[in-house]
Order: sequence, then structure tokens, then C-alpha cells
Amino acid sequence: MTADGEALSGVRLAELVASLSLATDLGLGQPQGHVLRQTVIAARLAEAAGLTEEQQASVYYASLLAWVGCVSDSHELAKWFGNDLWMRDESYRLDKAGLPLMRFMIGHLGAGSSPMHRLTMVGRFIAGGSREVASTMLSHCQAASLIAAGLGLDEVSGVLAQSFERWDGRGVPGSRAGDQIDPVMRVVQVADDAEVLARSGGIESAIDELRARRGTEFDPALVDLVCARPDQILDEVDESAAWDEVIGAVAGLDRELTEAELSTVLLAVADFADLKCPSWTGHSRGVARLAADAAGRLGLPPADRVLVERAGLVHDLGALGVSTGIWDKQGPLNESERERVRTHPYLTERVLTRCAPLRSIGAIAALHHERLDGSGYPRGVGADAIPMTARILAVADVAHALAEDRPHRGALDERARTDLLRAEVRAGRLDGEAVNAVLAATGQRVRRRAELPAGLSAREVEVLQLLVLGRSNKQIAEALNITTRTAGSHIEHIYTKIGVTTRGAAAYYAMRNGLVREPV
Repeated sequence: MTADGEALSGVRLAELVASLSLATDLGLGQPQGHVLRQTVIAARLAEAAGLTEEQQASVYYASLLAWVGCVSDSHELAKWFGNDLWMRDESYRLDKAGLPLMRFMIGHLGAGSSPMHRLTMVGRFIAGGSREVASTMLSHCQAASLIAAGLGLDEVSGVLAQSFERWDGRGVPGSRAGDQIDPVMRVVQVADDAEVLARSGGIESAIDELRARRGTEFDPALVDLVCARPDQILDEVDESAAWDEVIGAVAGLDRELTEAELSTVLLAVADFADLKCPSWTGHSRGVARLAADAAGRLGLPPADRVLVERAGLVHDLGALGVSTGIWDKQGPLNESERERVRTHPYLTERVLTRCAPLRSIGAIAALHHERLDGSGYPRGVGADAIPMTARILAVADVAHALAEDRPHRGALDERARTDLLRAEVRAGRLDGEAVNAVLAATGQRVRRRAELPAGLSAREVEVLQLLVLGRSNKQIAEALNITTRTAGSHIEHIYTKIGVTTRGAAAYYAMRNGLVREPV
């Protein structure tokens, strides 16, 4: 208990942020522990560079969160390049500016599609797509800053907005260069690429690549430090050692979260996961709400109601490890795509297993695609291994998803959803009591508050709700019976009012402020 009598959760902020970094690894297409190892390298480099104690403390959280916004641009990257994870992984091998970057992107447009489609993509990319891709980097920065603020880490929120700035001034948004970039971010930028390069090609190869980008992408003084002390700064650190080192070194900005704070922070984690695909916007919050309501209707103890609600918030974290090109696919998945999808509940559990107090949440979340007859995934366990909390979560996930438009199908109406859920009960896959409770919970509509945030008008909220689902200006105009030009004007006003400039950041804002349209 705190001095004010608030219950403590047993979860330290540092442990939660470090766990979130494991999910970020999935979104970056990197092996688990990349961000943790990067953070250790960043801490060593910050100390060698003589940063102040306060700056060194900020390096930890800035490093753990620098790439957390990567999911916000996944939809756009997948649209152009097919596989967002592969693109991010490959980008570590080049200086990300000018002709090398343009050649890299053009060479990977429409990956996996026909030559004719790729040729069409190149034309569209040259005509304006390159500007769209550049804006996705800004989306990443804005989302990372918003997520840090949602975690209560205002100390590093401003630093994260500089994630894609460059020493030579050719970064995004390109408002800073050289010493104008915060030294904390300059350290993190070098550490990020250095970890990948050293792990994949060895220290000598990493040194060569860092030297090649000295004074362009990276601070030359920091590159010189790494080159002068490679064994001290880049010496290999395994994931387990990195976790312990990071958690043990952030006492200055660390604290144990209260139960109320943990619930609030997990809402931020839910929104982070849902940024992966526009059609998921608000999904995790909705599933958590349905599951908690249903658990109450079934008379589950308060602790179980909290557990199932929190599992609902984090249940799709592992989906970050699957390419958005798969999630956004409009046709049927092939065998390898289906197998990748089947891993995401396991990846959710894996992300949460390092922090003991989060382990029980992850264990329930990992069961949300299991079925009573053993036909689910990833483990194919049967009824005896699926507790009522997980049965409720499974039903809540299905019920909420069926009410959402997805790339491969439209939203189902209430009758069709009910019929499908009942059929799943008859087939022995879903629990009948859980289905009854969730169906009852779906009848509880949350009223929209009268006062809207940031001075948004009711019409602007309607536009925002369609924008965050990935709708184009033309589609928004058709849905609201307005002109495309008017839709564009509304979007400009919305961005100005809420302080963002990209769809991904707008989606995070909408989720945080309860503006996502409820499925009907």
C-alpha cells in the first residue's frame, strides 16, 4: 500500500516498459531482446560520452521507447512494400537518406506481386508515395511521444519526437541537425543500428558501417567513441543479462505502479497493439470491456474480473510479430501465412513472461484462440486447460471482431453475430455460459460524452472515426455525403486541433480519448 492507502500492483514501471520493448522487437522484425541489448549499448555509450547523470537516466527510457511507435506506420509500409517487418529489418543496412534510400524503396515496391503491379506501384510512388512514406516516419515519432506520455514518462516524450532526425539535417521532420538534436537521442540512434550490425555481421563490420555514416546519419563524435572502444561498448550481451542490467539501472525514473496506475498503463499498451492495423482501432479496449462485463454477469470474483479485463487489453500484443501485409490481406491466407498468424497468442505470452506480476495476465491472454474441443491455437489444448476467464476472453474477442469491418469481410449485423456464436457453442468450440454473458454485455452501449476534446466538432469526430480506420478522403466523403475537398479540410482542422499530422498518431489520440466508433 502507498502512504495514501492505494494498493500496489507489484509491477515496476521499468519492468512494464522493458516488457513493451519485447513487443517492439516483434514490430521491428528483430529477435527478442534487440531493444534491451540496444539499451545496454546506449547506456555504455552515454557514460563514455560524458552525459550527465540525468541524461544517462533518460537514455534508458528513451532507448526502450524510441521505436515503440513503429506499429503506427505498419499499414502504410505494408501497402507499399508488402511486408513491413522485413522492410524495417533490411533498412538497418543502409544510410537512410538520398539516393541509397530511394533505390532501396523502389527496389522493394510491391514485393511479391506481379511485374505489372510493381511497375504501377513505382509510378504511384514517384508521383507522391515517397512523401507518404516519409510522413510515416513522423507518425512513428508522434505515436512514440504519445505512448510515452500515456505511460507517464513525460521526461522522454519530447526526446522521442526526434527519433528520425539526422546529424546532417536530412531527417524527419528535418527541423533539427547536429547539436540541435538532443544528445540522448543521438546516443540511442547510434546504439540501435550498432546492435543490429554487430549481431548480424560482427563488431568489425559494424564499425565499418558506422564509419560510413559518420557525420551524415550519426553524430561523428559518438561514432568515434564506438570505434575507439568497440569491445567496451559493443561487447555482446545476451537477452537475460540485458534485462537484468536495464531493470537494475533505472532507479532514478522507476517506481512501483499502483493497481489503478497499472490499469491505466495497460490501456496505453492496448492502444499500442491496435495501431498495427486501422481495422483494429479500439479493438483491445472493446474486448477488455466486454470480457470484464461478462465476467461480472457470471459472478466471477473481483480478482478474476480484473484479470480477464487486463488480459483483454494485452491479448493482441503478439500480433505485432506478424506482417501487416498478412493482417490486411483481402483474400484467403496461404499455409505459411496461416501458420504465422497462429503464433501470435504465443508471442503475447512470451512478451509478458519476463515480468512475474504480468505472467498471469499473459497466460490468460495466450488462450484467447484456444477452443474447448482442442481445435484452437497455438497449442490446441482442450476444455480442461481453459479456465473460465480464458473462455470469456475467447468469446469477447470473437464477438467484438465480428462487429468490425475487416479487410477480408464486412462487419456482421447483430443477428448474424448471435447466430455464429450460438453455432460455435453447438459445435463444442465456445463455452455456452460465456457466450450468453458476452451477448448480454454487448447490449450495454456506452454513451458518447457531450463535451468533445480539443474543440472537435461532432462532424470532425465522424471524420476522425473514419480516418483512423484507414479510409481515404474520397471514402470519407462518400460515407458522410460531403465533397472530397471538404473531407480534406476537416482532416487538416482535426490534425491542427489534436496536435498531430498523421493517421497513426490520430488513431492513438482517438483511442486514448474515447472517440473510436463503437461496433453496432
